[in-house]
Formats: sequence, structure tokens, C-alpha cells
Amino acid sequence: MPFFCTVSRNFSLVARATAIAAIAAAVGVSLPASAQFKPDGPQKTTTPPPLQFHYMGPPAGGRIASVAGIPGNYSTYYLGAASGGLWKSTDGGHTFLPIFDDQDTSSIGAIAIAPSDSNTVWVGTGEPWFIRPSDIWGDGVYKSTDAGKTWQHMGLVDTGRIARIAINPKDANNVLVCAEGRGNSPQQQRGVYRSTDGGKHWTRTLFVNEHTGCSGLSMDPGNPDILLAGMWEVTGRTWAEDSGGPGSGVYISHDNGRTWTHLATANGLPTPPLGKIDVTISPANPQRMYALIQTRDQGSVWRSDDGGTRWKVVSHDRNLIMRAGYYIFIEANPNDPNGVLVLNSGPHYSSDGGLTFSGEGGKSVKPLGPASCGDCHDAWIDPTNPAHYVLTDDGGANIATGAGTALTVALPNGQIYHVFSDDQVPYWIYGNRQDDGAWRLSSDISQPSGNGLLPKSEFMPQGNPYAGYFSRNRGKFKVDKTLLARYPKAAPPPKGWALGPDDKVKTPPDRSGFEGPNEPEPTYQYFPNACESGFTIPTPDDPNIVWSSCYANNLYRFDLTQGTPHAVSPSQIALDSPPNETKYRCQWTAPLAIDPFDPKNVYFGCQMVLRTRDAGHSWIEFSPDLSTRDPSRIVPSGGIMGDNLGQYYGEVVWSMAFSPIQKGLLWAGTNDGKLWYTQDAEAAQAPQWTDVTANLHLPPWGEINQIAPSHFHPGTVYIAVDFRWAGHDDVKPYILMTKDYGKTWKNISGDLPSSNPLDYVLSVAENPNREGMLFAGTGHAFYYTLDNGRHWIHFNKGLPPSPVSWINVEPRMHDVDVSTYGRGDYILPDITTFEQTGSPAQPDSRATRLFKPGPVFRKARGAYPTAAEPARPQFQFYLASAPKQPVQLQILDSQGKVIRTEKLDAHQGLNGAYWDLFYDMPADVKLLTTPSGNPYIWDEPRYQGKDYRRIIHWGIDAHTGTPIAAPGDYQVRLTVDGKSYTQPFKVLKDPKIKASDAVLKDSTALQVQIADAITQTDDMVNTMEQWRKQIQDQLKTHASGSAADALKQLNAQILQVENQLVSPEARLSDDKQYSTRYKVYWNLRWLGGQVGQGAQNAAGGSDYEPTVVQRQTFAKLQGQIAQAKAGFENLESNVLPAFNSDMKGAGVTIHPGD
Repeated sequence: MPFFCTVSRNFSLVARATAIAAIAAAVGVSLPASAQFKPDGPQKTTTPPPLQFHYMGPPAGGRIASVAGIPGNYSTYYLGAASGGLWKSTDGGHTFLPIFDDQDTSSIGAIAIAPSDSNTVWVGTGEPWFIRPSDIWGDGVYKSTDAGKTWQHMGLVDTGRIARIAINPKDANNVLVCAEGRGNSPQQQRGVYRSTDGGKHWTRTLFVNEHTGCSGLSMDPGNPDILLAGMWEVTGRTWAEDSGGPGSGVYISHDNGRTWTHLATANGLPTPPLGKIDVTISPANPQRMYALIQTRDQGSVWRSDDGGTRWKVVSHDRNLIMRAGYYIFIEANPNDPNGVLVLNSGPHYSSDGGLTFSGEGGKSVKPLGPASCGDCHDAWIDPTNPAHYVLTDDGGANIATGAGTALTVALPNGQIYHVFSDDQVPYWIYGNRQDDGAWRLSSDISQPSGNGLLPKSEFMPQGNPYAGYFSRNRGKFKVDKTLLARYPKAAPPPKGWALGPDDKVKTPPDRSGFEGPNEPEPTYQYFPNACESGFTIPTPDDPNIVWSSCYANNLYRFDLTQGTPHAVSPSQIALDSPPNETKYRCQWTAPLAIDPFDPKNVYFGCQMVLRTRDAGHSWIEFSPDLSTRDPSRIVPSGGIMGDNLGQYYGEVVWSMAFSPIQKGLLWAGTNDGKLWYTQDAEAAQAPQWTDVTANLHLPPWGEINQIAPSHFHPGTVYIAVDFRWAGHDDVKPYILMTKDYGKTWKNISGDLPSSNPLDYVLSVAENPNREGMLFAGTGHAFYYTLDNGRHWIHFNKGLPPSPVSWINVEPRMHDVDVSTYGRGDYILPDITTFEQTGSPAQPDSRATRLFKPGPVFRKARGAYPTAAEPARPQFQFYLASAPKQPVQLQILDSQGKVIRTEKLDAHQGLNGAYWDLFYDMPADVKLLTTPSGNPYIWDEPRYQGKDYRRIIHWGIDAHTGTPIAAPGDYQVRLTVDGKSYTQPFKVLKDPKIKASDAVLKDSTALQVQIADAITQTDDMVNTMEQWRKQIQDQLKTHASGSAADALKQLNAQILQVENQLVSPEARLSDDKQYSTRYKVYWNLRWLGGQVGQGAQNAAGGSDYEPTVVQRQTFAKLQGQIAQAKAGFENLESNVLPAFNSDMKGAGVTIHPGD
């Protein structure tokens, strides 16, 4: 039995032989005909791959904020994700690759391609929307002169959000940038910037005030001296978005942006205060100009027909200006002065100069073409063919090909708020994805399949695994012709995020929410009716119970055994309610916490902590209002038009966390800088809370983003604090630690970078397996420290730049789970070696070393790696030099007894090996003789050139009866050129197994007894086969006479004993010879399969207590073995010596030891 597996080869003996063959065929793995038998010779070790993050999902796209194309080019597109980087396609949208992952920022607000040189591409960073405090700004503008292969940062670092970039069609060095600013505080870096030397120098040519930035910019392509700009006065704080004011307005330039003229009420434009404004100049008739203006009640679309001198309102349709912080986009049809496109929650198109619009309700924007969008954001229209265009929205991009067809594109750019894990094996990770909902993913990164994911083998090229993307339709899954990828950054970039009409994907049946009992185990599950925001957390002692929070006081409890959600909100739903008019202020991402010591206690954070102990049927106020209770920060949001979705609720509990080691210790932080704890969270009524805010010595109004109580000391806790929305434009990193329950605090931000606008800290977590090892996530990077924050080290292998919104460390598997707000979820798997060496790099040492392994999980029967699902290396060791001979790896049980031994062909450097939890295989029968029922058996092709045969029979494998390890303490021992190294480890039970550890140990004990009996039986049979083989050979030279008679008589005596253990029919090696009842050997094999892991028709029972019948059967077989053993010993001690003595004169001898 092999000790370990590699990616392409796994001889795990737990799967049925037929199943292995089927899997092997499906994935193209070649296995020998006798794959169930141990291969000859030492097995090669693996070389564990370098530690890196792996993309996990979820299989759904995210918001695309910007788009650009090349006129007349139907192959090339650029897509800018809201916080997921820049992507490019050169094959008509069928393949998109990330081309910006080497930069420091991931939010792409604007893309522009120089009309005179399509290789010159400009990118403005920072999403130009004010949606919620989780929005990501950027760090200026970038330029590529080789179509995106390389990038150069061109400054404007503090402009925050770039809404538009305009490039002179006649001079690619003449560039204008429309900058909104960060918008979180008064700021000078807002307005329109102009460069005439390709971005080397910038001049701010349009500035209104420190509260107003540029939200729209349009250049007349025929006369680049003419520009139109929309300015937007807006401020976003934790507690409110304030859109609109006297600074908003429309401006025009007649000298390429050197100077600007304010167009106001006298020109026919609306009366201030105004909100967000976008503008467009018609390329078909530059005298025709449009402005989309957020007003309270004055209209939505204004038009000028004389080059901007006089304006008139042409539409009062409020559907065009809803939620200005999230929308407001207008673009003229380049070939039709009466054609104009407006994007909002859906696309709207006018063919009569803005008087009427079609396309409301998500319908197509005819007469442009078939592509549509929902929650739309940006558009590009090909001036050479307006039927060729791209619309972007919350789920990706939609390409109208210009030929009457449309293509949907989704990228792996999900904005994930948090990540949590359960205690299953493999464990699942849980989260909420913006613009989609709540979900969970299996952490098994080897084989995506099931609900929402298609098997690799159906359409995945090797090294490039894809997962099918499914959109939901009334709670059911429906296949969408889109692909997403799971890939490490170091691997070849994934392909195929969009399918064309000729591409094929197998369509699984629709399934509602969760799998039924007879369906395959899924690796992705979507929670019907759950929310895009908030927290989704499994119950610690029962992963079938999942809690998920939402905005507007919504709260859900899922019982996955039923597959339906239960709404358990603590109060009336507060959707649309200003925070000062609702009983409980529960923010967009209202926090949840579940008591790890008593999971029936569930806590929900609003302005106070609420608690239920009866599955949400009733709630109590478990704390006072924990905020500062400042009424100036408990106000309606939106500005000139209300927007009270809960995204900007202030003065609320923002994060909660329980101590994993002190019962009843619960911490709570707010989004206005307050930090509290109680040590009596299991009290019947609201306990006393301790306010430690003053001890932090921090600036006011920070968001306590993540709280990480220590796994080593109950009074130690770490917090990540973010001040970017606090009103004083502080974007420095803040991580604090206390060791005395908050009496004193230390800033442990250490040497974290602080020069980039994205260096603020969003998340912090402690490694429960190594004290002092912490992880932190910033607005664009991931860091670790080994010394409690004195020194921080950037680690990004496999992880693209993106906001690291939450960090979860899975203690059993030693995994780091990371949610990013822009590139989905990632896992840094198995950091046990990292924990011991202090470096994520592969060890490079002069000393040979066996690393301490993490726990090995005894999974539920049948859940072991197969050829299609290779396991992670469980044991890793470093060899300072190549060994002189194969190394030996042994497993020892708690008594120090060796239960598994393997010789391994290892190499200098880091080696990995996988133990499948099986003991050494029992000895196997080796038939040497020719059966009387088939004298020509050795002429059969299967045995030609062989000197022995195995007993085979359909319905059971020859390896059946190999014991599997029970939960408990073990050791691994490595011997290299005579020197041994030992490390302890544990085998833990899969929570799916209901039997106790004691029952499993009892089962393993019986399996070991059966295996020993098999070995004892096989040894006797093999010895008797050796004797009879000598007899058959002797009969070739003594075919007649007294010697022949004596040899035949001896053979009959031996057969009399051998037939007690193995029937003559079994020795025919016919796998379907159903002619006689089993003897001891096959009965032991079957019993071993029934008590152990099973094989083929032996169902197995290793997860259960052995039955009374099984114990009785074994006792009976032991009696039969004893009887055969007596006969065998008589042959060995008496019969054979007497025969050899009698036949000495005839020159005939049977050697007993051969």
C-alpha cells in the first residue's frame, strides 16, 4: 500500500477498485490493472508546492466600474473592476486576463485609450461612486504605452476617485483627468487636472471648493478645445452620505481645459443645490450637449443645442437619477445627435434627444442592440458601429457584438465582506458577496464539483481549473453561459470567463438551495433569500445551523437539513428608515456573534447588543447603547435626495468577538470609536459592560473593524481600527493590543507601510497555533508578523492586490482564510511549516529536519483522497543532501508500536508524503502451484512471465482487511541514512462520524486482530504453496514409481490442511467462480471489509461499533484457524521431516523453509 500520493498518482486503498478505475478514466489518470496492490519499490516523495494563496470563489462575478474599447476593433476590451483590478480581452470577450495585478491598487474608476495610438492606455483609480463606507478609492493615474503589458504611475496620488479621463484625439500627450477626490473630508485634490506632456506634470485647471470634485467630463472629438465638465459636491462619512450643494454645477471650456466657465441658472440649468452631474457632447453634432443632473424636483436631463450657451430640461424622469451615489451616467450616441444612453438601475435609451426613454425595467436598449444590464455603471459605444457596445453592471459586463448577439462576462472579482469557517472535514467557508448573497464554499481546493460547480473533467484543461457560474432564479440554480476560475497567481492565468454561442457546458438539473440526500456532495452552496451584506456564521457545534445578518434589521437562521431560511429579525424591518426614526440602528453589515461555549446564545449588533437564546424567537437588549450617542451623527443619509438603505448608519456596533478561552468574555466595537467588553455574556439578563475607549488613546470616530481575542491569554486582544471615514482623512494603519483586558494598549502597527492612501488596516487575526504570529489585511495587501507586531512582512504570493476585508485562521487545518473586497475568497493552505520555520518560503537549510505535522483527520468512510482528489502532503521533511539510500518513514501508535512502514525515494530539499491512515497491509496469498482444475493457467496472458498468482474474486478486493487508524496520539519517524527524527501528531475524528473515539478505537482493535489473522493465514498458505510447488517440480523428474507415489501422498496431506484455509476453487484465480462456499481466507477478507473500510461489495463499517455477529464470526474463524494451524504445525514438525528422511535415499527432498 503506498504511503503517499502525488498530484497525478494516488493509490489510496479506500476506494472501490471499480470506482477508482472510473475516476481515473474521467480525469485521464493511468492506473495499472492491479492498482489495488502495493507498487514495487520505494515510492517517490512529492515536492510540496511553494506556499501561496489559492482562489476559492465564490463562482459569481462582481461590479465592473469602467470599460473601454477600440473603435472598429471587435476583439479588444478593457474592464475595470470596482475593487478587483484591470482586465483585458483580445478575443472578442471570450477570455479576460488580469493585467494590473502588479500595481498597488485594485479599484479602477476610469479607462481611456488614446484615439491616435491604441497602445496608449490610461487608467484612473478609485471607484467614482459613493455607495457605502466599504468603497475603495485609488492612488492616482497610470499609463501604459504597450497596450497594458507594463504600467507607469503618473501621479495624482491623493485624488482618490477618478471618474473620467479625456485624451486629445490629435495629441496623446494632452490628457485631462476628472477627479472626485476621496470625499471623506475637505480636500484640495479635487477637480479637473490637465497635462500636455503625457502626465509628467499636472495642472489643476478647474477647482470649485474643497467639498466638490469632478464627476463628469466630455471632450468634443472633432475639436478637443471644447470640453464639458460636471462637478459634484459630496461628502461621505461613516454616518451619512451628503450628495449635493452649491458647489455642484456644469462647466465648459473652449481652450482645451485651460480655463472654465460656470454654466448656471441663467443658462437654463437648474437652481442649486444640485447633486451628482454627468455630461456628454454629441460627436455627431457637437452643438448638441446633454447633462444628467441629480435634483430634488427640477428634472433629470438637460440639453443644449447651441454648444452650451442655452439649456433646457427635456426629461423629468426620476428613474434616470435614482441613487446618484451609485449611478448617474450619460453618453451620446456617436452617430446620432438624438440618441442618448442613460444608465441607472437599468439602461435607458432615447432616440428623440432625451424627450422619452425606453429600456426601463432592465429591457434591452434598442435600437442600440441586445445587451442590457442591471444596476448599471459604465458604457462604451463604438463610434464606427453603435450596435457594438459594452454595458457594465453589478455582475460583470455585457457585450453587444454588433452582429445582433450579446455576450455576458463575469470575472472573479467578488466583493466579500467577511469569512468564517465551520468544523466539518473538509471545513466550509462562509461569507456574503456584495450584489449577490450569502453562500458557503468547501475548503477542499482539489476538486470543485456539485451544487454550482461542474467537475473539472467536463471542460477544464490541466492546470487551468474552472468552475461553472450559476445565477439564481427564484431560489433555484440556473446555468449561465459564463465561467469563473480558481487559480493561484503563480499558475498560468485562467481563461474563458465568457462563453460564445459555440461553447458547450453540461447543464446540471436545477436544484433549490441545498442538496438532497441522494445528490453528490457539493462544493458550493447558495443560501436562498439571504443577503449580500452582513455576516454569515455557522453554529460551532452544528454546521447545519447557519446565521446570516443583513441590512434593515434583517436576520436569517438557516437549518440546512430543511433547506429553508427562517426570518428571525429582532424588530420591524427598517428599510428606507432614517436612523433616527428606527428602534434599532442595524447597519449594512450588522455584526453577529455566537457563543463558542454555549452556541444557543446568539448576539446581534445594532446601536446595542441584542441576544436570543431560543433560535431567534425572542430577543432581549443585552447592553445599553454602546455608541457615543451623538445626535449629529444619527441623521438621514443621501443629501438632496434621501438614501437610507442602512449603508451609512452611524453610532452602531460594528464588530463583536468572543474569547475562545474565557467563557462569557465578549468584546464589542462601534463605528464611532468605542470599545467595550463584558465578562458575563451568558447572563440571563443584560450584564455590566466595561468601556475601555479612553485607554486606546486614539483619534475620535474610528471604525473598530475586527476584534481578535487571544487563544493564549484571556486578557489579550487585538483590534484593527480604520479612520478613513472619520472626517479627518487619516489613512494610516492602526493595530492595537492589550494584555490586561483593555486597561492599557499598545500600538503594534510597527513598520506597516503608511505612505499609500490604501494602507489603512481592515482586518487582524491571531494564529491560534503559534503565539505572537498575527495576520493583517489593509486596503490593498496582506501582512504577517512573528513577534506580536514589532515587525510586519508583506506576503502576496497568489493574492492579487485587493482590500483584505476579513481574516479567519482555521486552527485544525492550519489554514488562513481571507476574504477580499474585490477578488473573492482565498485560502493559504497548511501553514504548519511556515509556523515552524518562520518563513512562508520553502526551507533552505543545512540541517535535515522533520517538521511537526498538523493533525490528520480520520474522515467519514469513503471521504478519502482518490486519484481525482490528491491530498495535501501531511508530512514534510527537509533533507540537507540527497540520501544514500531510500529513506524510511514509519507511523507509530500511542504505545510506540510501528503500524506503517514505507521506503521513500526522497531528494535533497523539501519533501512531502501523505499517509492514508491505513496500517501496513496484511500479508497476501501468493499461489505458486498449478491448480488441477486449470492445468494451463500459467499460459494465460495475465500470468505469462509471472512466478506467482493472487487469489481474486469479484465483490471484494485483495487488500480488504487493512486496518484504519483510530483517533488518538501518534508519532511519525523519519530515518535517513541510519539517523532517525521523530515528531508527534494527532489523528482527529471527522465530526460527521457519530461514533465516539472509544468506539472507533475498539473497531480499529478488531480490524487489527482480523489483519493479524489474515497474515497468519496467508503465511501458512504461502508456506504450503512453496512446499507443493517443490512437489510439482519434483514430479516432473519423478513422474512414476515409489517417489511419485510418496510425493502425491504428501501433496494430498498438505492440501488437506490448505483446503481448510483456501478452497480449491479459489485457487483457480477466477474472479467469478461461484461454485463453493468460502473458507477461512476469504471469510477473513470479507469480515475485514465489513468491520473496516469496505471494498466493492463489502459495505464497510469502520465508523461504527462492530456488531455482535461480526465478533461472533471472528471468534468462529479464530477456532478454524487454530484447527488449521495444528495441522500445519504437524506438517512442518512431523510430516515433512519424516518424508525427507524416508526419501533421502531416492534423492527427493522438500525444503521446509523455501
